[in-house]
Amino acid sequence: MGLILSVWLNGRAADSIPSPSTVFPPLAVPTSSRLALTLSSSAVPPGNKRSHWSSHHRSPHFQLSPCKQEVTRSPAELSSDGVRAEVGVESGLHVWEITWRPEHRGSHAVIGISRQDCPLQDLGYKVLLGGDSLSWGWELKTNKLWHGGKILACYPCESRRLHPPAAEGFRLKFLNPLHRKETETPLLIPERVQLVLDADAGTLGFAVDGSFLGVAFRDLPSGVELFPAVSSVRGGARIELRYLNGTTRNPPALMALCGLSILQNLGHQRQNQVDKLPLPPLLHHYLLSCF
Repeated sequence: MGLILSVWLNGRAADSIPSPSTVFPPLAVPTSSRLALTLSSSAVPPGNKRSHWSSHHRSPHFQLSPCKQEVTRSPAELSSDGVRAEVGVESGLHVWEITWRPEHRGSHAVIGISRQDCPLQDLGYKVLLGGDSLSWGWELKTNKLWHGGKILACYPCESRRLHPPAAEGFRLKFLNPLHRKETETPLLIPERVQLVLDADAGTLGFAVDGSFLGVAFRDLPSGVELFPAVSSVRGGARIELRYLNGTTRNPPALMALCGLSILQNLGHQRQNQVDKLPLPPLLHHYLLSCF
């Protein structure tokens, strides 16, 4: 059966329709099977408490929606304001989606994680999340990573932001000024960003347009509750939080890994053809219901 399925998949590969390309797929990095399964699994119901912003741990300039899944920053001058999720995690691998339209960001728009006692308001316009040792933030407008009040790096890193032909033959320091300027131009981050927190490994990364961009922060504190968080200085900014999925540190089940392998070979454009695979109906149902 395995050989038949492999031949069928390889034989149909030429019929696949390429998925829409953006700037982010070339920047994607390989993921572990644990993360790949989590990113490809169906999202939990939207009413999950991990999708709620906290009604207590927020700046008074952030107003919550009745469902607690959206916050709106009220117009306020010379103030930097933050809010964190109602529920944090101490272990496991977890993925949240933050929806924040680019036109509602302004300057100093930051997403990331924080500890429970992270400051959520300060005077002036500044990067609040990542502005101290209790939080880690990705500033969307500049693509900079912040922690401890310092810029740590550009994310995605410069070496992966070269166009593929340039990346093959030249190092960044040998590029002419025109190419150097092009690679240093911040990427426009779309409205939906997935926050990927592996509390077991102590890492935080982000996924955009279905592409995991790699680990942004390492050596996060272990055994400490960590919360998704955002900070903003723009009046009228509306930010949504949705918990997508999570898993424990246990190895993935073999059946789930097999299902993931099948769907990866099919590709996004052909996943509606699962029922045509040379598999028993029970396995058709499993693939359709789990992914």
